[in-house]
Parts: sequence; C-alpha cells; structure tokens
Amino acid sequence: MQKIEVFSWPTPNGHKVHIMLEECGLPYEAIPVNIGTGEQFKPEFLEISPNNKIPAIVDPQGPDGQPISLFESGAILVYLAAKTGRFLPQGDRARFEVLQWLMFQMGGVGPMLGQAHHFRMYAPEKIPYAVDRYTNEARRLYGVIDRRLAQSPWLGGAEYSIADIATFPWLRSWQNQGIVLDEYPHLKRWFETIAERPAVQRGVKVLADLRKPITDDKSREVLFGATQYQRR
Repeated sequence: MQKIEVFSWPTPNGHKVHIMLEECGLPYEAIPVNIGTGEQFKPEFLEISPNNKIPAIVDPQGPDGQPISLFESGAILVYLAAKTGRFLPQGDRARFEVLQWLMFQMGGVGPMLGQAHHFRMYAPEKIPYAVDRYTNEARRLYGVIDRRLAQSPWLGGAEYSIADIATFPWLRSWQNQGIVLDEYPHLKRWFETIAERPAVQRGVKVLADLRKPITDDKSREVLFGATQYQRR
C-alpha cells in the first residue's frame, strides 16, 4: 500500500489525523507545514488546502483507485474511517450518534477552546471580557462532555470512535484553557484512558519536536496578524 501524504503540524487538528492513521495502521508520511513561518500560504499547499489550514492529506489510492486530496480534519477522519471500516459504526443509528459528536467537536470544542487558548496565552493584551467569555465557554463545553461521559463510556456511544479521536487532542491543553480537570471526573476517566492507548501516544509525538513556543513578533504576525487575512 502506498503511503498517504499528511501535510501537517503538531497542533490539535494535526494530531487528530496523526492519531487516526496510527490507530488504523495505515502507512503515511508526515510532511511538516510550519504555520509559524507561513508555509500554509504557499501556492502548492493552497492547491490541496484552499483554506490555508492544516492538516490536509493526499491519498494515492483514493476511492476509485485514483489519488484524492482532502482538507478539514473532520472530513479526513470520516474518509479514513470509510477507507478502513474502523472507528465509525456501519449501522445508521450508531453512525449518526458518532457523527453528531464529531460535529460538536468541529463546531464547538475546537473553535471555542482555540479562542480560550488565544486570549489567555497569546493575545498581545489581556482583555478581561474575552478571557472570561472564552474561559467560561471552555468550562461549559467540558461540562457537556462530562455529562455525556457519565452516561456513555465514549463520546459516540459504546465504542471508541472518531468522535473521541477528534476531541482528545483539544483537551490536552486543559490547564491553559483555565480548566481544573478534577472537576470533571467522567471526562478525566475518559481522557486518561485515551492517553494510555499506544496509537495515541505515537500520534501526539508526530512532528512534535518541530514545534517551538511562539515568542517572536514575526510568528505572531503570521499566525494572528494581517498575513492571515490577505486575499489569495
């Protein structure tokens, strides 16, 4: 089997796909896209990821035997689940239960925890309104997950699925999001169980040695300034 090319960086969204590939045992090559230096804006990357976000993949053996490229981490997880028949149930009821929690991560957990992280850690000035708003939203989302996991062993139901794979990397920085993990015992049990999975441990190490703290003005501008909003 030919290797899947994974254009990525060691962020929560990148690690979702790294973990999924490791869990599925698919051969892949991780190709770093340094988002701190602006590699995500290169024309060749925009060809496969028009939203200039990582991750993106190129699978030489797509559904019809021809290469396929995909962007958006949630879509990539669904694709890999379909390709391998793993981590997404076949039955309609169970499948949609998983997909709703995947959408919950994509539409809520990722964007809101990202904002909490930004305003708490990276904003050039501490804006109390923004810090409070997104910290409180982070706590609310953790509460939603905790209540779900009081009723179910996994987010999507009885089995570990792409909903768990998508959500776990976003919660690894819980301290920076203003969270006390002990306040969410069911979530904590789930989190610690996933963290012990060998494939997860391998996945979160992919490209991890390349990531450096954001300390210079150039990286801040690329990630958060006018460069991000240029029309391309």
